[in-house]
Amino acid sequence: MTSISTLGIGSGLDLSSILDSLEASEKAALTPISTQQSSYTAKLSAYGTLKSALTTFQTANSTLNNANLFSSTAATSTTTAFSATTASGALAGKYTISVTQLATAQTLTSGVQTTNNTAIASSDSTITIQQGGDAKPVTISLAAGNSSLTGIRDAINKADAGVTASIIKTGDGSYRLSMTSNDTGTDNAMTIAVSGDSALQSFMTYDGTSSSNMTQSVAAKNAELTVNNVPIENSSNTISDALEGITLNLNDVTSGNQSLTITKDTSGATSAITNWVNAYNTLQDQFSSLTKYTAVAVGADAQDTSNGALVGDSTLRTIQSQLKSMLTNAQSSSTYKSLAQIGITSDPSTGSLSIDSTALSTALDKDPDGIKEMIVGDGKTTGIATTIGSNLTSWLSSTGILQAATDGVSKTLNNLTDQYNNESSRIDDMVARYKTQFTALDVLMSKLNSTSSYLTSQFSTSSSSTSSTSS
Repeated sequence: MTSISTLGIGSGLDLSSILDSLEASEKAALTPISTQQSSYTAKLSAYGTLKSALTTFQTANSTLNNANLFSSTAATSTTTAFSATTASGALAGKYTISVTQLATAQTLTSGVQTTNNTAIASSDSTITIQQGGDAKPVTISLAAGNSSLTGIRDAINKADAGVTASIIKTGDGSYRLSMTSNDTGTDNAMTIAVSGDSALQSFMTYDGTSSSNMTQSVAAKNAELTVNNVPIENSSNTISDALEGITLNLNDVTSGNQSLTITKDTSGATSAITNWVNAYNTLQDQFSSLTKYTAVAVGADAQDTSNGALVGDSTLRTIQSQLKSMLTNAQSSSTYKSLAQIGITSDPSTGSLSIDSTALSTALDKDPDGIKEMIVGDGKTTGIATTIGSNLTSWLSSTGILQAATDGVSKTLNNLTDQYNNESSRIDDMVARYKTQFTALDVLMSKLNSTSSYLTSQFSTSSSSTSSTSS
């Protein structure tokens, strides 16, 4: 069979251009599908943006939905000898405090050794460390070859015995073993017993008497103080059970009586409310961006490219309208039912919130519990932040309306992809079929042209021969 290297060369027709025109005409059917694909891809991306914006707002809402914000207090003292931190339950007031003694941890120091790596014991031994209170004795087995100061230190620290051992090098180049209780107070004072080797026993036993072989270089003491002239003794310098909701941190003894003042602290609530309003407004801005619409200009054949991907989207409209309706708490048992009552108002044209800082501050100073009731409610079903939090959790869940909308768009995109692929395959098959037919036509035309040329040549030769004979 005659082959054709270039389509149309055999027939003299521009079959290649005809085939290209047919292919372009058929592929025009793909444009509506690809346009829909672009639209739904943009919509899928927009749902991701919406989810991210809601998640960011959810963080600010969770911070605000904390009852402790509205009962916070701050502590100040007239001295650096002590400070205080407050928690829920702390009441505003003033206390007189005098610290006469800080709690200290006991430290025991051994006799001198000329080196820190020479074994002291000649046989295996056992060290028993006993601290006061309800602490159980800790027994440490020590091999003779490991009874140097370094070996003893490491064995004690590894045993987690409630004490820390270290080696002190003195000015004359000798060494001492030092053992300090991890916790302060007399209840954590220690005794040390040694069995199995007399040399080690003579080196480091301690029973609290003058016959002990280790020296108490720092005695265990309890903190001693008075609060409003009531004496208090505690094993720690951090005292959390003397005043309800207040933890005292002792740093030094005081020069006589000093004052601790507990006041209401609205700064945390103010900050949380301000951040919440800012996050809410950022979310509203995102709503506006995703639903932006510019009217089609006269004569234009397409929508404005700056339009949001979720114009008219029912999922976004539902979230936006429901969110707006949650800015009040009619069920609040306090006098506050809406944010406007504490200086937070909404712009009817944009939906954005604005804060009157003076009004908010006045309301928080006057009735923080009432504001807590409006915003937090019972923490389960009532309260602006509680209600919004529940709905955000629902909207963002794997079975929520946002996921359902995302799944719907993804399904549509998959269907459009299938349509596009099927249509594209049909067009490719059709173009291939046309090309085969055009090639066959080209071959046929080439043959016919060859035959025509041959016959014409033959007729011409015959006519010339006849003419010559006649002459």
